[in-house]
Amino acid sequence: MTHFWVRHEPRANEARVGVTPDGVAQLMAAGHGVTVEDDPTRAIEVAGYRDTGAQIVAAGSWVDAPKDAVICGLKELPEDGTPLVHRHIMFGHAYKGQADGAVLLDRFREGGGTLLDLEYLTSVDGRRVAAFGVWAGFAGAAVSLVGWAAAQAGKPSPAAMTFPSADAMTEYVRKALGGLKPRVIVIGALGRVGTGARDLCEWLSLQVTAWDLAETASGGPFPEVLAHDVFLNCILASPGVPVFVPREALAAERQLQMIGDIACDPSSDFSPIKVYDMTTTWVAPVLRVHDAPVLDVTAIDNLPSMLPREASEDFASQLLPHLLEFESDPTGVWARADGIFRSYVK
Repeated sequence: MTHFWVRHEPRANEARVGVTPDGVAQLMAAGHGVTVEDDPTRAIEVAGYRDTGAQIVAAGSWVDAPKDAVICGLKELPEDGTPLVHRHIMFGHAYKGQADGAVLLDRFREGGGTLLDLEYLTSVDGRRVAAFGVWAGFAGAAVSLVGWAAAQAGKPSPAAMTFPSADAMTEYVRKALGGLKPRVIVIGALGRVGTGARDLCEWLSLQVTAWDLAETASGGPFPEVLAHDVFLNCILASPGVPVFVPREALAAERQLQMIGDIACDPSSDFSPIKVYDMTTTWVAPVLRVHDAPVLDVTAIDNLPSMLPREASEDFASQLLPHLLEFESDPTGVWARADGIFRSYVK
């Protein structure tokens, strides 16, 4: 049986978790061991984990966990350069040419550990088996629309924040828009992320142009994107993805004033948006990349944490069946994730 170690998330504004108390109870009932780190910022209180009978330990103590423990997290590990000896389930952002990703892989290579990247945890048809996409899309659309509305008033965008529910977030955006109705284009509209983005826009009764593979198969250019007020990119950076907003769009004649890069991978060689190269933050969610005509970008890389409880419960329910099969399915999703890792560290 497997010893799962649910770690604390050290990143600021990260309140999500990939395993809920219900999941811990099911893992333990199946014979697995579970250790949970205390985390006062987690959206799901530690008391719920304690009630399952799981061992509760101090935040960050995974570094001293038994070598055979599987460390379950979501976002970045502390960037201290130490070798990584464990198997880690997390989003590594390491396979698309990212500089930080190369450093992370070196740490695994040095320590002999393994990255089981959640983004590459896929079924036989290549579809991800667990994703935060819907809530990333919903929150990304919210940040973008609030930022666009602030620009119309000549004001800076307010800081991002967490919300207790999707309804509360929707009402916040509705108030920010104040009756304004921007034209929105969503690319990747049929995927999880695009579905979440469209959901918010439709709840706000906005006019949405929904594009997916059929509309982008030509490879571009795509002048239609520039004819909208807000562009929400829901396509992950990957080889073969066309460029939706080239660098020359900065000074072009356009209606477009806000790009919500919800997929948010600006440092990737395959990014489809070429007008910026850095993520934005909760404190400063909008980056102005051109003044006249105005063009702003939002690119927050942990958007679902704006709705941490809903996002955690949804994601954990998708991941749990695969955790339950962690050691019993030698050719399944974990083997595929391991094979991808091996191809990068060989």
